Amino acid sequence: MAVEQRSSLFEVQSLSIGFDNSLGKRQVLIHDIDFTIDSGEIVAIIGESGSGKSLLAQAFIGLLPKSGFWRGRMLFKGEKVQFEDQQRLRGKSIFLLPQSVEALDPFMKVGKQIQTVLKKGSRLQTDLDLLEKVGLPPGTDSLYPFELSGGMARKVLGAMALASEADLVIADEPTPGLDEESLRTVVGLLKQLSAEGKGIVLITHDIRMALQIADRIAVCKEGRIVEVAAVEDFSNRGERLRHPYSKALWKALPENAFST
Repeated sequence: MAVEQRSSLFEVQSLSIGFDNSLGKRQVLIHDIDFTIDSGEIVAIIGESGSGKSLLAQAFIGLLPKSGFWRGRMLFKGEKVQFEDQQRLRGKSIFLLPQSVEALDPFMKVGKQIQTVLKKGSRLQTDLDLLEKVGLPPGTDSLYPFELSGGMARKVLGAMALASEADLVIADEPTPGLDEESLRTVVGLLKQLSAEGKGIVLITHDIRMALQIADRIAVCKEGRIVEVAAVEDFSNRGERLRHPYSKALWKALPENAFST
């Protein structure tokens, strides 16, 4: 019996990203990226600041600045994605889980914000169901964002991601500066979204957090993905990692005694 081939939820092929400068010349910052993710999978893109991780997230979801451009191929559920398709997919099939909780509308109550994302009649869920699902207490729906703690606000964003029915969630640096409780909240939400069958692209420089929840790790350095490795490859002295930069990131962790 033939084995059914698994198709990718989202895929980019030879993706390059850059900007048009004031002289009309193109400067390419991301070079020839190949990347895939399946439904229910968490793939983390890690690397130091300035390596191009967040620029990838902006390109994936169609939020590059006006001077930005991308070239190559993007495929969503096997269908080729053009620039105009990204506007249609964003917020519906592809959801951005932002770094800042300021993405919430400060003038709209939590319940109303979730209802704007929830497709009417498409699911047997309400804003109250979703808030309970992410561990928020009764009455949260009637609060404004300024009345929420940081951890609660992140749970609201997670509830909106669940409500959106998006198949792909882009989590762009969701953890910098968080205390331990809020960090656990974000990790729990990402795991929950994955358990719902959503593909999760986690953009982060926090390798330890990525290793807690990701299925695969894409290592980004100077605008290139130098290696995509299974989480299990980040073990012992990193003998199973192929690229020197991946090995250096692993060995630099405190638990690895900052070895070089």
